[in-house]
Amino acid sequence: MEREATMLTEEEVKHVAHLARIGLNEEEISKYQKDLYVMIKEVEKIKVEKAELNDRFLRLYSEFDNYKKRVSREKLDLIATASEKVIIDLLPVIDDYERAIAANEKAEDINAIKEGFNLIYNKLQQLLKRFDVEEVVAKGETFDTDFHEAITHFPTDKEEDKGKVIDVTEKGYKIKDKVIRFAKVVVAQ
Repeated sequence: MEREATMLTEEEVKHVAHLARIGLNEEEISKYQKDLYVMIKEVEKIKVEKAELNDRFLRLYSEFDNYKKRVSREKLDLIATASEKVIIDLLPVIDDYERAIAANEKAEDINAIKEGFNLIYNKLQQLLKRFDVEEVVAKGETFDTDFHEAITHFPTDKEEDKGKVIDVTEKGYKIKDKVIRFAKVVVAQ
């Protein structure tokens, strides 16, 4: 509801009367009234804008909170399904091991047993390749804390071997460029 510049509230009338008492002439009072009216309109406009902005903020905050919850659920689902895919792909390897163990109880040919285990090992290596899992190359390489974990140091007489990995006690693995298990190594000193 817009009011005209000449209509004043009781408070404004008291204020104008006060201005007249302190010696302002009618022209100055009229200018003051117009300025006051403009300021009141600006304050009302700012209050409306504030309410609109506050409403928008609350809606955005709510949407963002819902987004965070949805992303968190999706992330958990993704992790669960990724694990499921790996497990499903591992099951045939477990089946092969169970068949090999059962066959080994009656087997007399040691070469057939070795060949069976090599086939299963190669199948497992192919599975790891499908998931971009690579072995961290360690033996003969310069010791690097980004890929290797030194479990001991061993003295060497050869100067060119110092600081290099001379033995691997546990292989390391990485997925793409991220190390998922550091290689446990013996370093020449």
